[in-house]
Amino acid sequence: MFTSKKLLITGGTGSFGDAVLKQFLSSGMNEIRIFSRDEKKQDDMRKRYNHPKLKFYIGDVRDFSTVLDVTRGVDFIFHAAALKQVPSCEFHPMEAVKTNIIGTDNVLEAAIQNQVSKVVCLSTDKACYPVNAMGISKAMMEKVMIAKSRNLDQTNTVICGTRYGNVMASRGSVIPLFVEQVRTGVPITITDPNMTRFMMTLEQAVELVLYAFQNGKNGDIFVQKAPAVTIDILVKALLTALDKPNYPINIIGTRHGEKLYETLLSREEMSIAEDLGTYYRISPDLRDLNYDKYVEYGEQKISMHQDYNSHNTEQLDVTSMADLLMKLNFIRTTIRGEVAMDEG
Repeated sequence: MFTSKKLLITGGTGSFGDAVLKQFLSSGMNEIRIFSRDEKKQDDMRKRYNHPKLKFYIGDVRDFSTVLDVTRGVDFIFHAAALKQVPSCEFHPMEAVKTNIIGTDNVLEAAIQNQVSKVVCLSTDKACYPVNAMGISKAMMEKVMIAKSRNLDQTNTVICGTRYGNVMASRGSVIPLFVEQVRTGVPITITDPNMTRFMMTLEQAVELVLYAFQNGKNGDIFVQKAPAVTIDILVKALLTALDKPNYPINIIGTRHGEKLYETLLSREEMSIAEDLGTYYRISPDLRDLNYDKYVEYGEQKISMHQDYNSHNTEQLDVTSMADLLMKLNFIRTTIRGEVAMDEG
């Protein structure tokens, strides 16, 4: 499937791009293009991997001409470029619009013009029932993706997407913050102990994207079923793994734009979702602008479903969360480092 093909990863210097490279550099892929605007991260990645299959392109998804150039000759695209930090998007919402919405439109339009075979767009649980600018922009990203995919049946391009929750130990996630607080000897700061979040590893995020790549049709969004944990249990499990059970914790309260729980599928989506075992497939709404279908008639099946959120999914306890944390190379490396420092 990937033999002698060219893959483009937008935002490829992030955690997701790094995880993809670990899996694909040894494959039959002919070329992997990393497209991002951070030359320092590209230089670090170039030196870290030092691999002839890797090609680096400086640019921004906001610039259509640059995106058009970098997608020329590409077979597949994993679109991971985004502004992801809730606070920064909250204070600079137009920047989120430019990158997450307009940038996505640029990538998809360039892919269509250059006859890219398949594009997988990465979204987030914050796009479902969004309450902050980041989530709203990612929700609009999904709408752009579905709209762009509507009229592609007579083309060579397939556009689909994925939506997932917290990727543990990825850049910007809370676990590295907690570890750094412990490492520097300051109390761990948590917002609301009862707040719940979905948990998945980077490897699972890559597996979800590959599943979408292999099975997705135009407009599909794939969601992986995932367990969740309260922030209270997450911290207790982390301190258990670090062997610091009595470490001080400060409760600082909910930050601006944060939700008590996240939702991976809305009630409306659950009413049409196809249960694939490990995953859900959400097929696109292909109704046209015949408003009778929206205004005059309802759907009984929607009333029979509830959303799929981090409060009603499988809940992890301290032991199971600690086991999940120990699967992370970041945590294992941290523990080995702390042991070495203690012994020194």
